Amino acid sequence: MRKVAAIFIFLFNGLMAFAQTDSSHLRISLITCGPGEDLYSIWGHSAIRVTDTTTHADRVYNYGTFDFYDPDFYIRFVRGGKRMQYYLSVESFESFLSSYIEERRSVQEQVLNLSGEEKLVLYKALINNAKEENRFYRYDFLFDNCATRIRDIIQKYSDSSLVTHQVLNKPKTFRELIHVDLNRTGMYWSKFGIDILLGSRLDKTAQNEQTMFLPVYLAKGFDSIYLQSKYLVKSKAELYQSSLAESNKSFFTPFVAFSILLLLFIVFAALKKKGILLSLDFLLFVTTGLLGVLLILMWTATDHALCKDNYNILWALPFHVITAFFIRSKKKWIKKYWLVVAVINILLLITWFFLPQQLNNGLIPLVILLAWRSFTFYRK
Repeated sequence: MRKVAAIFIFLFNGLMAFAQTDSSHLRISLITCGPGEDLYSIWGHSAIRVTDTTTHADRVYNYGTFDFYDPDFYIRFVRGGKRMQYYLSVESFESFLSSYIEERRSVQEQVLNLSGEEKLVLYKALINNAKEENRFYRYDFLFDNCATRIRDIIQKYSDSSLVTHQVLNKPKTFRELIHVDLNRTGMYWSKFGIDILLGSRLDKTAQNEQTMFLPVYLAKGFDSIYLQSKYLVKSKAELYQSSLAESNKSFFTPFVAFSILLLLFIVFAALKKKGILLSLDFLLFVTTGLLGVLLILMWTATDHALCKDNYNILWALPFHVITAFFIRSKKKWIKKYWLVVAVINILLLITWFFLPQQLNNGLIPLVILLAWRSFTFYRK
């Protein structure tokens, strides 16, 4: 009797397993590509690969496509908002992989542990998204890009809720996350430019799922995601290992450059080269003022939300564009102006590490220079 029961249980389990067999013939995976040499590619890339074993179709759905050769691309980029559109493109996996091999960028695959029904629904959604009328979207570097689109579509078309474990060991701000790859590749001047143009909104702490706006953290997040009684990632493979050489980190960082500039002013002041100092002072404050004008325009005249609430305006005062022409003036209003500028820069140095925005440390010698020269004008 026990043998009969055992045989019955064996047959029943076999039938249940057969009934639950994945009949979609689809294999869906997350593709994560390593960083490239250009700034726009330094944070890597994410895409979805769909393989159909019945039709032998092998396609990549890429939400990170933009028309780099558009003559108005840079104007659209600067103005941002609805003008900065990315779109979902579809190409064969062979073509996609060969392009990244040509750029010598690593390619990793994570096969997703989805049910047959989930795969079919997700595949239909991708096909629908790729239609001409649906493929374009308003790009946002932090909240709507090639990585976040994949995170959101997987969450939307999974039958059960996804449980994401902590991606990072400790919380980090968006700026800190962006800095990781910039520091690793020695792109200190690019980091400097980003820190000047992007305001305090970049210094908000990224929530767990928000960290996945970068491809590397999307891959880590997928590794940690748990749904029902299984992990989201079934298997992983390194499809191509990067052969890019580690970039040599330059000694000539912004901190070094502005330290040299500060030293240059000190030398000419010690030698009492008043004519040279006058020219250097004029160039220093006109340039700083023009940068302040740019920050105001990026803050008020573009759709880039990250350029708002920018504390760099405290040292890059746009009024310098005018007052630079009155450096030697003895009028009371101009002397008071230089005193106010000196006080602002000194207070900025004192509160440097306590501000709501993380300012680039390479600016410290420059702010010291601005404080010194403006106080000198006040005394004279």
